[in-house]
Amino acid sequence: MTVHALIIDDSRTMRTILRRIVTELGYEVTEAGNGQEALDALETGIDVDLCLIDWNMPLMDGYTFVTRVRAEPRWRSMTLMMVTTESEHGQIVRALAAGAHEYVIKPFTPEAIVEKLELLGLAAREVPA
Repeated sequence: MTVHALIIDDSRTMRTILRRIVTELGYEVTEAGNGQEALDALETGIDVDLCLIDWNMPLMDGYTFVTRVRAEPRWRSMTLMMVTTESEHGQIVRALAAGAHEYVIKPFTPEAIVEKLELLGLAAREVPA
């Protein structure tokens, strides 16, 4: 069974880092540079299991993306994980209340991402080196 991750971050470097981590866990990956690009990708009908979402992006931020996805019944089964520099407790609570399942603060280690995915039941392989 193929699992698919959508990585949403305006930093190409960050998308590359996250792609490497989840690809080694067996995910196919689609990338988007902001929330609007991600919504456009979802509208094409791709079947996404996991979204890794930055908060601060142009056009549509990660929080808005989460609220838009959670408002759409066909996307409610997707797992949403914020991966962001936003470390204020209020922001974390806000994202989780909006429908994000987990929250990882940048900078992070590959092990931190894998650990969160394991908690969500979405990682079954070894941590990438």
